[in-house]
Amino acid sequence: MNYIPLSEHKKAWIFKRADLPVSEADSSLIKPMTDTRATLLWKESVSKQVDHPDFFRKGDWAFNMDTWTEQGNWEDVWDSDQLTLPEELLEHLQWQDNTVVYYCNDQHNVIETTWAVFKRCWKNFLFMDDGALLMAKKRSEVAQFLANGSYQYGNKPS
Repeated sequence: MNYIPLSEHKKAWIFKRADLPVSEADSSLIKPMTDTRATLLWKESVSKQVDHPDFFRKGDWAFNMDTWTEQGNWEDVWDSDQLTLPEELLEHLQWQDNTVVYYCNDQHNVIETTWAVFKRCWKNFLFMDDGALLMAKKRSEVAQFLANGSYQYGNKPS
């Protein structure tokens, strides 16, 4: 078993907010990984050295400043009536809607969904903004969301 029910996720409340409703169809595609599966993905795709974005260090692609090409502010858009992600992110992350994406909060907390669902529910996901990484399966483009309301994006090294 690779996933737990969304209702059992420790932050399931972020997907049940009345002010940011998530459809049943989208909820069914928001799949928190089991601890074992999340750890495996983290170690294979993020870091073999550390378990949380706060601790990235030399040798982690996310620590390398060459990974990140641009920065911006997600909080201003999040606080507005705008429903879409900041335009710069959409321009950089030109994934197809059915692309599998991973929202990686730490080694034990990874959520899998599709790019279409993430784009519709991004404000919900960003309640978990403590350095979370957004990556897509078999893609090099990445984004990171920081608790100070900023983001950075770029490309993972090959």
